[in-house]
Amino acid sequence: MGRIAALLASDPEASRVVPPTGFAARLTLFTAATMAFLAVFALALALASGRLADRWADALARTATVRISAPPGQMGTQTEAVLRILRTTPGIASARAMSDIEQRRLLEPWFSPDLPVETLPLPRLIEVTETRAGTDAEALRLRLAVEAPGAVFDDHTRWRQPLVRAAGRLRLLGWTAVLLIGASMAAMIALASNAALAANAQVIGVLRLVGARDIFIARAFVRRFTRRTLEGAAIGTLAGMGVVALLPGDGPDGFLTGLGFSGAQWIVPLLLPVLAGAIGFAATRWTAMRMLRRIT
Repeated sequence: MGRIAALLASDPEASRVVPPTGFAARLTLFTAATMAFLAVFALALALASGRLADRWADALARTATVRISAPPGQMGTQTEAVLRILRTTPGIASARAMSDIEQRRLLEPWFSPDLPVETLPLPRLIEVTETRAGTDAEALRLRLAVEAPGAVFDDHTRWRQPLVRAAGRLRLLGWTAVLLIGASMAAMIALASNAALAANAQVIGVLRLVGARDIFIARAFVRRFTRRTLEGAAIGTLAGMGVVALLPGDGPDGFLTGLGFSGAQWIVPLLLPVLAGAIGFAATRWTAMRMLRRIT
């Protein structure tokens, strides 16, 4: 990064010895802005997925359900027995039986809101919250099997782990997208600088005749394209952050309501112009030195 800052701050005359690169410079500016804009959303996806995975892992790891299936005449007795067992089980913070209204709400996404829950042979659900230390699930299942045969303890392991894995894969997808965007930016800048060097082959030949070294000529192009990359990336990053700021914040409605940055995470996208400048510097320098060896 120090080399980039020194390059931009020094040798202003070097960039004047070559004609303006016109379309190639504008293409670099547009490419950097577009890629930075997309990178902001990829970062938002990666960071939001990380928060989602942590939230699911923490919330679901401490919740469980006891399902009681018993004849109507024994449901009340079984429920009281299960609640008594749970209240005396180490690692259980709280336990409560869900009401018919709550169970109806759980079924509404699949059935009509007017579903007559009270007329159906539905099991009674008991919501369980564990302490951070957790409980011995197998020991609790054995105790329930002896004292309340109709009760089944479900610690959500079967579907908790797939959800956390899915959130982790979304996070990986976001970071992969950031890397691919960086690679695409490098390729586009390399092509633009290659075109600019090829278009100025005669100028480069004249500069060599008057004693200019290749490193001096390359510095002129590198300085110009690195500056355009920084400017474009800054514009795209600010635009992307503005759009992300307009998205709904964290809420209970679903994952997409939390697609954005939170707290100190807003600092992360501000690093994108610096990274883009480094990519532009490396891509242009490599392309310039390679092309200068080929131009005679």
